[in-house]
Amino acid sequence: MSQLKYLFSLTLCLLMAFSGCQRVPDKIEPTLSFAVQDKYLLSLPSPFPPLSEEEKAQDWGREIVIGFGFAHELDLYQAITAFKRAEFLIPPQEKKRALEVQYEILLCYYMGKKWNDVIYTFEHSQLRYANQDFPALHDLLLIMYESYEHEGMEQQAERFLEVIHHNYPEEGQKLALSSALVEGNLPLVEAFAEAPPDKPYLDNFLSDYQNRKKSVSTAQTLNAFLPGAGYLYLGQRQSATTAFFLNGLFIAASTYFFLDGNIAAGIIFTSFEAGWYFGGIYGAGLEAKEYNERLYESMATPMMNRERLFPALMLNYAF
Repeated sequence: MSQLKYLFSLTLCLLMAFSGCQRVPDKIEPTLSFAVQDKYLLSLPSPFPPLSEEEKAQDWGREIVIGFGFAHELDLYQAITAFKRAEFLIPPQEKKRALEVQYEILLCYYMGKKWNDVIYTFEHSQLRYANQDFPALHDLLLIMYESYEHEGMEQQAERFLEVIHHNYPEEGQKLALSSALVEGNLPLVEAFAEAPPDKPYLDNFLSDYQNRKKSVSTAQTLNAFLPGAGYLYLGQRQSATTAFFLNGLFIAASTYFFLDGNIAAGIIFTSFEAGWYFGGIYGAGLEAKEYNERLYESMATPMMNRERLFPALMLNYAF
């Protein structure tokens, strides 16, 4: 009766350990980012006509000149300060110049990735009413779409995407593809690859990724049959060696205690081994998922930079 109680306890321990061994989802969650180089920014022209000599002689004109000076050095904080002073000084009749200054402030926040400040500037300025006559409308729409996306304001981002699709259909398609790539939504990326026109760069990316990625289920299965084998499959030799010897040690200890008649100690060490064993299976799956995410990032980021699929790389203008 006593042995039955021990066996029941052992079974309960194993079931609890097994319940903790969850299946790792195969969907990746990559983190893609871009780095806009100074040379790239400085190569883009301004969308607005230059200040006249008369305008430069005004207090607000001088502040704009100072703001552009700091902006060209990418000293965005100082540039924003100068542009805001210009906004305060500019006379009411200079509506076009006032709108341009508001855009320059918004652009500085955008370049500094201050998404919330971009949104605040837009929603509290006349830029909300910009139309096709505004020279930087194309870039403004892209900036606002990305800013709302980063802030998780999906409805607002979707509205801007619809406007972009209507006015600039090519950019709209690129943004939709960009969003799918950033999210790691491979089925949607594959759908874009199959849709016309041909996108050889996308076909090559998908083919290379599928050939080099690791299978989460294979990593877990290998670790289930032989502890450490799943890590070895991922190229993690040290983790594989540690897992193999630790599991071997606990299995040997559990066997020794059971054979020696020390059932209580055997159950304790078996429960420890169950934790290591099932934890190793789950861990191998997590490592495979992380391996695929890092692989995806290393392949997708340069491709998106090269094909200018990040919104910032679709801009036509800067300072």
